Amino acid sequence: MLDAAEIRTVLVVTAHPDDIDFGGAGAVAAFTDRGVEVVYLLATSGDAGGFDRETDGAGMAEIRRAEQSAAAKSVGVSDVRHLGYPDGAVEATLALRKDITRVIRQVRPELVITSTPERNYARLGPSHPDHRAVGSAALDAVYPDARNPYAFPDLLTEEGLEAWTVKEVWMIGTPTPNHWVDITATVDRKIAALRAHESQTGHMADLEGMVKGFLSANAAGAGLPEGTYAEAFHVISTG
Repeated sequence: MLDAAEIRTVLVVTAHPDDIDFGGAGAVAAFTDRGVEVVYLLATSGDAGGFDRETDGAGMAEIRRAEQSAAAKSVGVSDVRHLGYPDGAVEATLALRKDITRVIRQVRPELVITSTPERNYARLGPSHPDHRAVGSAALDAVYPDARNPYAFPDLLTEEGLEAWTVKEVWMIGTPTPNHWVDITATVDRKIAALRAHESQTGHMADLEGMVKGFLSANAAGAGLPEGTYAEAFHVISTG
């Protein structure tokens, strides 16, 4: 794994507003606390989410963009980008790979955090088709696209974006975690980020209890002391 000192910039690539907040906002807060720059890239604006059926897709997208900006601020992130793909219909196309490759070359991160492209049979929630499609496209953008100057050559010739090699990928929602981050010091900010997604979490009677219960189980699985909280990832060396 990368040494903490080697990570200066992190790019988070997810499908929807709130994906990273459920999956890795505690780790993001720990990164920003150390002065690491973190950028969010969302494939969709979440226009098919929420529980208010009186709000149309465009209205919901506007709400969720604002919610994600507020949630990002809770964990020290100010750069939030949206690709505008339709929520619920994302596919791992060449177009999506190119869009992610573009941002990788712009941001030039050592680490990319994204969703697993695998189906999680133990917990179906992380296996939303959009999550799997974005995770697959992000991994393809990391390798081979972003590092290959001959992939999407117009990114270089027309946009001046030089090839870039991402050294590591952390996948959220994975059925096979191999790395756990102790987020005890940042768990309250993670919960604040989740509360910012009012359209998605406002109906949950005990959001904090649910989240802390899940994070406690992660910590126990990682062998961390009782009373601690952890987020789980599958780490892939891609350098």
